[in-house]
Amino acid sequence: MDRRIAGLAVPALGALIAEPLFLIVDSAMIGHLGAAPLAGLAIASAILQTAVGLMVFLAYSTTPIVARRAGGGDRRGAVQAGIDGLWLALAIGAVLGVALWVASGPLVSAFGAAADTTAQAVTYLAISSAGLPAMLLVFAASGLLRGLQDTKTPLAVATIGFTANALLNWLFIYGLGFGVAGAATGTVIAQWGMVAAYLMVIGRHTRAAGADLLPHRDGLRYAGRSGWWLFIRTAGLRGAFLATVAAAAAYGTAATAGYQVVFTIFSTTAFALDALAIAAQALVGEALGARDAERTRFIVRRVLFWGLSFGVVLGVVVAAGSPFIGRVFTTDEPVLAILPTALIVLGVSLPLAGYVFVLDGVLMGAGDARYLAWTSLVNLAIYLPALWLIVTLVPTGTSALVGLTAGFTLVFMAARALTLGLRTHRGRWIVLGPVR
Repeated sequence: MDRRIAGLAVPALGALIAEPLFLIVDSAMIGHLGAAPLAGLAIASAILQTAVGLMVFLAYSTTPIVARRAGGGDRRGAVQAGIDGLWLALAIGAVLGVALWVASGPLVSAFGAAADTTAQAVTYLAISSAGLPAMLLVFAASGLLRGLQDTKTPLAVATIGFTANALLNWLFIYGLGFGVAGAATGTVIAQWGMVAAYLMVIGRHTRAAGADLLPHRDGLRYAGRSGWWLFIRTAGLRGAFLATVAAAAAYGTAATAGYQVVFTIFSTTAFALDALAIAAQALVGEALGARDAERTRFIVRRVLFWGLSFGVVLGVVVAAGSPFIGRVFTTDEPVLAILPTALIVLGVSLPLAGYVFVLDGVLMGAGDARYLAWTSLVNLAIYLPALWLIVTLVPTGTSALVGLTAGFTLVFMAARALTLGLRTHRGRWIVLGPVR
């Protein structure tokens, strides 16, 4: 079982790391064009990441449906569920892409940036809207393959896409002199190239399983219902993120910059833990589809062991590096002065994060989306008053950043651990069969 977990989690980790490299490549290349293009990218990417982040349910809802049916021996039904998810992603992506293109000007203007920065952001966002359907199709396609316990193909596609993105951006930005527009164009082409690669692989699965290329109405309805609950779950998490950033802004520039460093480290460590959650989704879904409750419980015990273990290892690394990590991100002495203690708090919290991420993946794999949605709102309701108390009672300086870090990584994560742990312990989420 440990080998199966590693066989799914390690390639998934590679694919998860490859995805944010798109933005890093754009940032590095656009940064050499000047401050206004880079600032414009920051605004445009914030809008894009918010829109795309809320749609990640397209992967998370597809994986358990496919895994359940595959575990129950219904290979055709498993692949068909993935095809239905792809059509749903295309429909949502087309609507969002057009809406983002139409609203790119007003959305960017709402940030109140300088005229030259606003112009660059609008250009990047308007062109990037053409890639939004592709990004959502990639989510759904990777969800289908993960459900079939194939995480190597998403890694290969992500690696090829990243390489193509870098080469195309260099060509369009510097070779043809298109600037920000070239960066957006290169990324859009790379994204649709990834879709083409996925469709070739999925086409082979479709022919082998005898599935239909056209969607089934019942499948669309089922995927949409499950996806809606996971959308609410993701919205609750995003609400906690945004509220914490707003609280950091209330403390001033140093605290905001410090929190950005802390959150960047947290997001980086989350890749390893989220890879385990992806493995849990696929394995739990398969075991439930095969009507094997005992194997399901055994999978949960093993992924929990590895989640807690990796959380401890990552926590020790972050805490040990706390005096030095900040200098990778900034040379500002006021920011560097308040970072070490906050990073130690982050390190202490990472085993708890490992527990949370893994159980989140377990319940997703079980298709327990409604519970995840409601408890996400409950967790947010618990966290917001605690965050308000931190801002009200904690002074500025080191205490402010430590308080914000502890609020998100300990209070919010503890609320998630409680709601996820209670559900998992009681076992009500174990519903056997190829369809929940």
